[in-house]
Amino acid sequence: MEVMEQMNEQEMKKVAMEKYTNIQRIKKYGDKEIEYQEKILKAELAMLGISTEDLDLTE
Repeated sequence: MEVMEQMNEQEMKKVAMEKYTNIQRIKKYGDKEIEYQEKILKAELAMLGISTEDLDLTE
């Protein structure tokens, strides 16, 4: 079963609103906001036992 099928309507609305507000902050604060959001998301994924090492792009 896919993740979206497991979420109820309220959870989907919350995720959509978070994505929208994240984009608005990125538009306003640029790179600093992207760096901040990346730190937060990496911490959340780590708490869930998901590594981002193999996902990071190298420069």
